[in-house]
Amino acid sequence: MTVPQRPQGDGLAQQQQQRQGVATWDGNASQEELMLKDECIVVDEGDNITGHASKYQAHRFEDGQPRGQLHRAFSVFLFNSQNKLLLQQRAASKITFPKVWTNTCCSHPLHGYTPTEVDNAADIAAGTVPGAKRAAVRKLLHELGIPSAQLPLDKFKYLTRLHYCAADTGTWGLQAEWGEHELDYILFVKADVSVEPNAEEVMDTKYVSMQELRQMMHPGSGLLWSPWFRIIAENFLEKWWAELDATLTTDAHVDTATIHRIMA
Repeated sequence: MTVPQRPQGDGLAQQQQQRQGVATWDGNASQEELMLKDECIVVDEGDNITGHASKYQAHRFEDGQPRGQLHRAFSVFLFNSQNKLLLQQRAASKITFPKVWTNTCCSHPLHGYTPTEVDNAADIAAGTVPGAKRAAVRKLLHELGIPSAQLPLDKFKYLTRLHYCAADTGTWGLQAEWGEHELDYILFVKADVSVEPNAEEVMDTKYVSMQELRQMMHPGSGLLWSPWFRIIAENFLEKWWAELDATLTTDAHVDTATIHRIMA
């Protein structure tokens, strides 16, 4: 896969003008095209919206923005009726963190969609976050082929937010020019779904029990893991998973006020 190069001069302006007309993703764009077309929601450390930027711009670690641009993301943890968690291994062609294992789906709510994927302060305070949930349904279809009808918005449970930052040194070296700097909305959902992975996004999937996940994450396994998943797994996941019914059906583990800050 060819990594997209930063447009220069009039080329950058032209790309920005082209993006202004992109309101709906139609599923036909390549990863390189989506890096320019998808507009991430840029926020400050309090999760206040300050603007928007292309996925390319938001994920560049370079002079002027050595930690990229902080933007909203979501992480979906999908469990089946046996309380097993669906993992995915990111495709080798991914620009950031290729080949790593991670939770079911990790991506971004985007600016410019109808219906909106932008949650306001009231949405977050109420724990409803319909924008993040719409984005999750969109990407679960795109990455894993899960039909949207199998995942109504009201099946998702929003738990809390995580602010983390991680350069992709494993792929790009110690001076990595790519990475993640995200304010991540964590969503749990339980459903038996059909899965048809998109090979450009996902190279493998696996349902696991908690014990199987522990074995997979043991250093001796040799498996690579996304930094956001490792943070969630090491700090929160086991408690939420052990009490999965309560996690999904009550507010026992919901924290709409806190932004957990854990840097990789």
